[in-house]
Amino acid sequence: MTVTLSGFADEISADPAQQLAVLAAESITHLELRSAWSVNVADFTDAQLAAFRAAIDSAGVRVSAIGSPIGKIPIGAPFEPELDRMRRIADIAAELGTTLVRVFSFYLPAGEPPERYRTQVIDRMGALARIAEERGLILAHENEKEIYGDVPERCANLITSVGSPALRATFDAANFVQCGVRPFTEAYPLLRPHLVYLQVKDARAAGGEVTPAGEGDGEMRETLSALRDSGFTGYMSLEPHLDLAGRQGGFSGPDKFRQAVQALKRLLNELSIGWQ
Repeated sequence: MTVTLSGFADEISADPAQQLAVLAAESITHLELRSAWSVNVADFTDAQLAAFRAAIDSAGVRVSAIGSPIGKIPIGAPFEPELDRMRRIADIAAELGTTLVRVFSFYLPAGEPPERYRTQVIDRMGALARIAEERGLILAHENEKEIYGDVPERCANLITSVGSPALRATFDAANFVQCGVRPFTEAYPLLRPHLVYLQVKDARAAGGEVTPAGEGDGEMRETLSALRDSGFTGYMSLEPHLDLAGRQGGFSGPDKFRQAVQALKRLLNELSIGWQ
């Protein structure tokens, strides 16, 4: 088994030049694009998109996925603008040569039963998936805290209910820990059939503090071992959040990003998982 390492390079710096320098130092040849120059990827101008592509082409780096904000809005927000953003993200993905786009399943009002919003969420995710199908994309749904699909059962049910080959899952162990879920024991069995991508960060159950891979309660060794044994050969995308973690993203800085990379590499070596 050999996996491909990637990462949210905006956790290193807002400056693409510094992002690419740190990735090169760690022999990482892919990145997940969430932002650059402190501009979210969904808001890139054509000029910014061209400049970013020129930078990564020069560095020999490819884009593993678009770390989009699609679906990271309240369920009650107008939906048509989100469809327009999805179309723009599709254009950006095509320009950067990736077919994977991270998405979310909408923030729910605090204290209200998630099932109250199930039909609305499925309808919206289905509409996004239809755009993805038309454009040859795969939407990788992330289990973000406080959205509809924040626990394993709703993640899996959402994907099977939409029933589109363009909607699959990415797996974030830290987010599951922060929702009181044991990632391998409770989430992995439900989501493995849908899993196309892995986002790498860990967290401690007591307090929810984010940690490098293998240093928290995210059952990373068990999950990675099971992925190895099942023949997973996809991307593992580092999202360390070691300095800052918030609803719209996180930050680590160059040194802590490299700390997170080295922790993951140690874990992969320990488990005899090859990486490139």
